[in-house]
Amino acid sequence: MLARLFTSTTILSRPTFPSRSSLLRAMSLSPSISLKTSFGDLASKLNLSNPDLLRSTNYVDGEWVASSRPESESTFAVRDPATDEIIGHAPDLTAEEVRVAIKAADAARKSWAVTSAKSRSDLLRKLNDLMIANQEDLAKIITIENGKTLADARGEITYGASFVDWFSAEAVRTIGDTIPAAAPGLRNIVIKQPVGVCSILACWNFPNAMITRKLAPALAAGCTAVVKAPPETPFSALAMAYLIEKAGFPKGVVNIITTDVNTKDVGKEMTQNPLVRKVSFTGSSPVGKLLMSQASGTLKKCSFELGGNAIFAVFPDADLASAVEGLIACKFRLSGQTCVCCNRIYLHKDIYEEFTALLVKKVAAFTLGSPLSASTTHGPLIHARSLAKVDLHVQDALSHGAKLLLGGHALPEHGPNFYAPTILGDVPTKGGLLMHKDETFGPVAGLMKFETEEELLELGNDTEFGLAGYFYTKDLARAFRVAEELECGMVGVNTGLISQACIPFGGIKESGFGREGSTHGIQEYLSYKLIAISIL
Repeated sequence: MLARLFTSTTILSRPTFPSRSSLLRAMSLSPSISLKTSFGDLASKLNLSNPDLLRSTNYVDGEWVASSRPESESTFAVRDPATDEIIGHAPDLTAEEVRVAIKAADAARKSWAVTSAKSRSDLLRKLNDLMIANQEDLAKIITIENGKTLADARGEITYGASFVDWFSAEAVRTIGDTIPAAAPGLRNIVIKQPVGVCSILACWNFPNAMITRKLAPALAAGCTAVVKAPPETPFSALAMAYLIEKAGFPKGVVNIITTDVNTKDVGKEMTQNPLVRKVSFTGSSPVGKLLMSQASGTLKKCSFELGGNAIFAVFPDADLASAVEGLIACKFRLSGQTCVCCNRIYLHKDIYEEFTALLVKKVAAFTLGSPLSASTTHGPLIHARSLAKVDLHVQDALSHGAKLLLGGHALPEHGPNFYAPTILGDVPTKGGLLMHKDETFGPVAGLMKFETEEELLELGNDTEFGLAGYFYTKDLARAFRVAEELECGMVGVNTGLISQACIPFGGIKESGFGREGSTHGIQEYLSYKLIAISIL
């Protein structure tokens, strides 16, 4: 039971550290064989080509480990959101046990930091290739624990791998500067060095891509990391740990842990531990504020991608067919459970009726059901709490005078967490509705009317959030005017899909700070050092 699962190949030399097994035992973690038997039925149900991707133990310092506490106290159940059936169990580590992973990352930090950029690039390239080779299996694991359709999950693996691919190239481009000095005989050289140990706290709606978007630039920069998987979707994260080991990353460079009941204490450990120098988090603004306050005690570098309240606007000169398709992609992807999906929809009064009719017809054609079925277009919400919130927003809008045009109710005949794709018409633009202030995070489109560009900008900017915004127009001058006036970090003009590995993804105001993706993403994991040399 306490045997190594397998031995990874280490392709880079590194100093000798204390015995890993003694380090793990000292903090109540035990090397453990993955409990494959618990996944036998699931692997068969998913028809996985590589069942070894299913992991029920954590990856710490190159070992597959579980807590040494009794299993009844140290694991949590993971459920299929489509059926609410238990699909497996994952370790529920404590803060003390997570400290092991942080120490392992710190022990590996110095040797990984001086590894050549080319070697780090090559390892990321191997990881990218492994992700693509295992795309179908990885997608199935996402679908069973997240609830998004299999087609959507395949797309996520492509998207997630694109960050590994992108930062494999950025690894060799962390270029410094030479700066002319004011005094003769002085040479100023600026070099960039890895920040150090990074705490990565991921979210459940993109259980693969939200990890690769953070982890790939950290590794490319020469940082080591501890990744906390979301309790809703731990198996996607642990599948990536398996591929990371197969790719040949040295022990301790990447550590992936799971927790549920102990999330609060683990989060505090990952933000307050003095060995950690960087925190990256995607999630709600209230949690982001809490983590930021915890990280402030040791002045850690942070990048937070937090809540959104995006607008989607259609001007009277827009191509309505294209705008409808853009709204569907933006609003109903993953049943509305994305941070950049639109939350407030404004239609110019002159095209309101025509646009609404087109939208209702398209949304009414959605097919709900098992997300593993090829015919399903939309799956369940992640859990009962999400369903309750969605229905609360719908009922609140109706109580303020909105009209129910489609849906507006749960669909228990499909499963416990299914909610009908919903369209609400004539939603008031004022009055403090819940959907004005808070992300619905579900398949609900509330349609509101506007008359002027000035009115739209006033409504659109009337929020503490500033992640994304979208609008459709054929007027080039308006396109630049409105895009520059919207108070958000990203704007989609005539498109409802903006996420790419090559762009700086992130927000302003209470939607966070820092950027992920693009050449800017790796800078979040680098420190700048001046070396001033006198040659006189």
